[in-house]
Amino acid sequence: MKKIAISLGILAVAFVQAQSIKTNIDLVNVKDDKIAVTMEFPKMKSNDVKFHFPKTVPGTYSVDDYGRFIEGIKFLDNKGKEIAFTKVNDNTYSLKNAKSLNKITYLVNDSFDEENDTDKHKAVFSPSGTDIEQGKVYLINTHGFVGYIDNMQDVPYQLVIQKPNDFYGTTALVDQDKSEATDTFTLANYAKLTDSPLMYSKPDYITFNAGGMDLVLGVYSPTGKYKAADFKVNLEKMVVAQKKFLGDMNTNKKYAIMLYLAGTEGPQIKGFGALEHHESTSVVLHEMMPKEAIDESIVDVVSHEFFHTVNPLKTHSEEIHYFDYADPKMSQHLWMYEGGTEYFANLFQIQEGLITKDQFLQRIGDKIKNSKSYDDTMPFTVMSKNILQDQYKDQYRNVYEKGTLLTMCLDIELRKLSNGEMGYRDMIRKLSQRFGENKPFKDDKLIDELVTITGYPQVKDFYNKYIAGSQPTPYADYLAQVGVEIKKQETPPMFWFIKDPAQTGYDEKNNAFAFDDHSALSPFSKSIGFKITDQVFALDGKTINIQNAQEFISYAQSIKEGQNVTVTVLRKNGDKMDKIDLKGKAVLDKITMETLQFKANPTPAEQKLQDQWLTGKK
Repeated sequence: MKKIAISLGILAVAFVQAQSIKTNIDLVNVKDDKIAVTMEFPKMKSNDVKFHFPKTVPGTYSVDDYGRFIEGIKFLDNKGKEIAFTKVNDNTYSLKNAKSLNKITYLVNDSFDEENDTDKHKAVFSPSGTDIEQGKVYLINTHGFVGYIDNMQDVPYQLVIQKPNDFYGTTALVDQDKSEATDTFTLANYAKLTDSPLMYSKPDYITFNAGGMDLVLGVYSPTGKYKAADFKVNLEKMVVAQKKFLGDMNTNKKYAIMLYLAGTEGPQIKGFGALEHHESTSVVLHEMMPKEAIDESIVDVVSHEFFHTVNPLKTHSEEIHYFDYADPKMSQHLWMYEGGTEYFANLFQIQEGLITKDQFLQRIGDKIKNSKSYDDTMPFTVMSKNILQDQYKDQYRNVYEKGTLLTMCLDIELRKLSNGEMGYRDMIRKLSQRFGENKPFKDDKLIDELVTITGYPQVKDFYNKYIAGSQPTPYADYLAQVGVEIKKQETPPMFWFIKDPAQTGYDEKNNAFAFDDHSALSPFSKSIGFKITDQVFALDGKTINIQNAQEFISYAQSIKEGQNVTVTVLRKNGDKMDKIDLKGKAVLDKITMETLQFKANPTPAEQKLQDQWLTGKK
């Protein structure tokens, strides 16, 4: 019996391999920072097929066109003869004689090297991008390396990575061969493939169990400044707290974190953050950050991605479940997927004792302030559904500001309705029990489902007013219910280029001040024709460098109302920067500062609701 079972097992494996798409990624024979990929296919059932690379991927909300990083593509029959094809666009190739297709070969360029060249295309967000640095590191977000054929997304993929013998691959995947030269993985379908990033470099990783979950952290630090072990204590503390916060909502038995630390040499990337997956996350931060700042980012950024294991990775609409990589249809519920997740990433820290009450309130206050840079009357569902369109994409980052605040207010609303028995976390738990990873909900029926699982029709009123409607959310009213008040203070009149000086950054390359794209211009800047994309190079002939920045700021603060002022700006013109003088009379502007604080004498009802909100206890 045992011999027969083994034979049948071998036959089963052979059958799966015969019916799978064998994909080879060669990290050994790298030339000109390009990686060769070979895909071998089972017999085609149709002559007319389309081969795609993703236009975008789940978890990202921008058009990235990963096919633009591909070159030298060839479609070959089983004799090695090339098959004619038509390139439809950056991502899509059409074949009319595909029944003879046996193999596709091509080279992959990385996205990191093009992040600062945005003349033709917006940069790919670094954690969802790709990096090829021969002998150093390979960040393989698989959606940037591997394509698919229409109607074959559910065919298994056998992924083979040829690697240098002394390189280690950080991933949640399980290597199925014992060779030092190759790693082999079997994935159920294309969605699982794109859900499985890998990072190859000289070994620097730690593994440990936290909260019943096996975790691996792999680190690439180009100068060797940091080691994976440096972050173990902080990471373990965070994961234990998250698992406790989520309870039975998270069932992960393993999780992988790929921490890529960008150096001053090599690709000059700028998209710092992380991208979530079911069992892993890819994280990009700067190596120049102090360890304390990296630890803080791990808690804030990585925890956000881990909370995505609940929503939307395991509880989501049909748009996400049946994701169309070539022509994506977006869900209208970014308020929940991103806003709710960001809320969890902050709420768990106060409820599990990682931050103080005042620190939590400071974060909420910052989000209220930041949200004012966006259109507060734009329905979140409309913005979310159309986020890939030009007129909406600049509102995306508000999902982390107003999206968080919407879920906070809904949390308070639920707690008040239920006398503290139910909050936002309880609602999401009920939603995850009703649906799940393999049972999506209908996008336009979510609010009806939320009313059903909570039992409160008032939830629909909240949704229609503040999420699907154009009414600004009354944060002050909701915060007052939990014993929090907003204190307003007006600053003395001052001269600056944007309304909130705190949103000023510094461009070391140009020795100039640069500003967040969503910053509001000051009255003076508006009067002289200043653009938010302009960089301030000089003020009345006084130039800036990192050493004299404070001296420059002091001079700006000394400017009087009506004084003649000349601002020298750097303005982008194609692939160069023009130096332009803008002149006008100074306009000093007052800033109203709003801070949140706990009431000194809240009512018993306010105090009770506050305690339930901040502790999660009923």
